[in-house]
Amino acid sequence: MKKGRILIIDDEQVILESLGMFLTEKGYEVRCGISMAEGLEKVDGFKPDAVILDIRLPDGDGLDLLRKLKSRNDEAAVIMITAFHDMDTTIRAIKLGATEYITKPIDVDELEKAVLRAMRLTGALPESRRSPGPAVSYRKGTIVGTSKEIKEIFKTIGALSENRVTVLIEGETGTGKELIARAIHCNSPYKDHPFLAINCSAIVPTLLESDLFGHEKGAFTGATAQKKGRFELAGEGTIFLDEVGDTPMELQAKLLRFLQEKEFERVGGGKTLHSNARVIAATNKELQQMTRQGAFREDLYYRLSVATIRVPPLRARREDIEPLVAHLLKKISSELHKNIRSVEEKVLKALIEYDWPGNVREMENILTRAAINTMGDIVFEESVSPLLAGPSIPAENQPTTATFRSLAEVERDYIVAILNETGGRFGKACQILGISRPTLRQKVRQYVLDRNSVD
Repeated sequence: MKKGRILIIDDEQVILESLGMFLTEKGYEVRCGISMAEGLEKVDGFKPDAVILDIRLPDGDGLDLLRKLKSRNDEAAVIMITAFHDMDTTIRAIKLGATEYITKPIDVDELEKAVLRAMRLTGALPESRRSPGPAVSYRKGTIVGTSKEIKEIFKTIGALSENRVTVLIEGETGTGKELIARAIHCNSPYKDHPFLAINCSAIVPTLLESDLFGHEKGAFTGATAQKKGRFELAGEGTIFLDEVGDTPMELQAKLLRFLQEKEFERVGGGKTLHSNARVIAATNKELQQMTRQGAFREDLYYRLSVATIRVPPLRARREDIEPLVAHLLKKISSELHKNIRSVEEKVLKALIEYDWPGNVREMENILTRAAINTMGDIVFEESVSPLLAGPSIPAENQPTTATFRSLAEVERDYIVAILNETGGRFGKACQILGISRPTLRQKVRQYVLDRNSVD
């Protein structure tokens, strides 16, 4: 049984003969063409799964043939070969849709691996079956899931959209708490009013108070003009307080007063102002436990949790992983200007079995990093498996406390890795990390990172 069909197009007879013999012995059905015209004719008649195409041909440029094949939506994977080590040509070939780029003299082991990847890409090998996932179209702000827990959250969003009670959203980092807050706002009668989000852990206490309530001119050093705060700017809209458990104790009293009376003063001002903004708060901490420890005001906790939504971690709703993968691939493909449609079945199995300590945010990060290195429309196992954590360590073999790293060390290294991955582009890094530019800048200052020295 043949493994697949391969067409070799090259003007060197010795290349055609040697590669043809090598690939035939490996079990492939092989045809050869010595020119662009002959190659195009055989593509139409032979219907190859993969084309090995030389850059320089006697009657044209191999890149022109590559362009023609891709413009016709030909499904054959194209492996470019050339004797010229030319960066610009390599970049052009990849941008035009080549799956591989191999220089002469050809390393047959490298070529064989490239051919195997091409066969998997086109689905010519039985083990290359892919999981297409459910048919979904990406729409920004969509909450994806079919689990019972997510369906209950959908119902709660519907109910809370009809009123303006204060909501507390609890859940681990990366579970999509802000997405739920936005869904409540966007489905409410006040959806045309502002939705203003602020991360309470990312701003120093003095600036956080000014950001929320505004300040008067001269209220503190640098306050050169009056500034309106979020509560004033929101009007009839929504204020989303992310990581509300990190709000300083001295500011919690002012936040409590606003929730009780809907009134506040700007920093440095004596005039009482009013706002009808709705407050939705989120936390990855156990606020009830913090109240018992005296780290969070009990009266503020009860004001915030008039309605509560508990978002389960991804490992507790594994049936949501497949539709999430399909949804995120649509988003990532759009952002990276690619056409990635699916993952291999073995990849999907690995994603479903993984415990996702970083939840949906971690999944998006891993799929994005895998997609960057994906040339075709399917994500292969080798692009994903190195990004997933290894198996859990049995209890008797757990490392001692002395070998653990602090959370700050882990966060610092992760931020450096993402900045390296994105070439130091803050905008893309913020998308992957799920934080704002000001937060990223604050983290860079906090860890004394030199943006220009990240390598």
